[in-house]
Amino acid sequence: MNKFFHSVYLNEERCRGCLNCIKRCPTQAIRVHNGRAHIMSEYCIDCGECIRRCPHHAKMTKHDRLDILSQYEYTVAIPAPTLYSQFNHLSDIDIILTALLEMGFDDVFEVSGAAELVSEATRKYIQTHEKQWPLISTACPTIERLIRVRFPNLIDHLLPILPPMEAAAMLARKKALRDSGLVSSQIGIIFISPCPSKATFIREPLGIEHSHVDAVLSIKDIYPELLSHMKNAEKNVKPLSISGKIGVGWGISGGEAAGTLINNYLAADGIENVIQVLEDLEDEKFQARLAFIELTACSGGCVGGVLTVENPYIAKAKIKQLNKYMQVSKSRASNFEEDFSPEDIFWNKAVDFEPVYQLGSNMTESFAKLSAVERLLEALPGLDCGACGAPTCRALAEDIITGKNSAQEEDCIYLMRDQYDALKASPLFKEEKNDHTGTDCNK
Repeated sequence: MNKFFHSVYLNEERCRGCLNCIKRCPTQAIRVHNGRAHIMSEYCIDCGECIRRCPHHAKMTKHDRLDILSQYEYTVAIPAPTLYSQFNHLSDIDIILTALLEMGFDDVFEVSGAAELVSEATRKYIQTHEKQWPLISTACPTIERLIRVRFPNLIDHLLPILPPMEAAAMLARKKALRDSGLVSSQIGIIFISPCPSKATFIREPLGIEHSHVDAVLSIKDIYPELLSHMKNAEKNVKPLSISGKIGVGWGISGGEAAGTLINNYLAADGIENVIQVLEDLEDEKFQARLAFIELTACSGGCVGGVLTVENPYIAKAKIKQLNKYMQVSKSRASNFEEDFSPEDIFWNKAVDFEPVYQLGSNMTESFAKLSAVERLLEALPGLDCGACGAPTCRALAEDIITGKNSAQEEDCIYLMRDQYDALKASPLFKEEKNDHTGTDCNK
């Protein structure tokens, strides 16, 4: 089993041991012991739900800071389309792109432009791989990680195309090499991200050996700095945008699916809804013949990422308003003949099942431990209260049987109460109580 890198982590000093995170984690990756939460690395998919739910802001993300620009001779910003939805009264995307140059970037390359190339490749792949239907989008790394650990039967349905962030980084680097005359190590390709999942992807990519992105800045961090440059950028706006409705639409739920230009698709957002769709898909409950399924972990799509500043539903409305007067698409593979081949954005490394939920090291051991879990569950109350520090009674039982998290039966306060009641009712307890009755403590 691999050691996993995660951009989501716990600040123990801020943690108060409340149970909000364990109840909302979609993969049951968090336990609370000794008044502090603990994130189980092998279960975590970096969805950011714990960040969203923690009232004490104890869950945080690892990402780069603005001073990362000073580490490179030449930097290129590749902003996610979500960035465009964070500002009020924005009528022209070029204002934001110009403001990024004003901030200190040497160039910009829109992820939404690369998204249109991915949409083009996706349309062709759907048409030629009907036996693989329904194809599941791989634009959200959290969904890929979720399927990898929980839904192994669906791995073959994953669309083997890299996310637009990677396509943008590849094209941006080739352009920067030409424009700057520098070597690759002197060029920094900086992604501006709405979520921690993308920050995890560049350190531990799926479908490729190494990410083409050098660093990740959060929209939340860059927003105030960018805002201060917007007025000047508006006066000196440069024609930089290379994307239309299809690319910018990737920022909201249903946008990627709309870019396939087909009708037989499904789009779902929000991690709990996504899990329900995947469970039904694995159980073959879908009657309709679907060609494509778009799934995003955050509610509303990428605009709902935890590294954004705007309300996701307001942000979604802003994207739609921006798209109203845009042309359908600006970027096609033929526009980048010198730098781009459709094969460049396909996986070159398989995504394999990670059996993190397997109870034993082999099937025989797993069945034996499963039987032990079921026996233990009969003794547990089945209330899933979380007071033991595990999200459910089954999770506690599995922790006890597998020896994880130092879990023991006494962690369940209901079992402890029953044991105490039984002890009180025992003859030995009554005998000891009578022995102490009337004892003169001064003797």
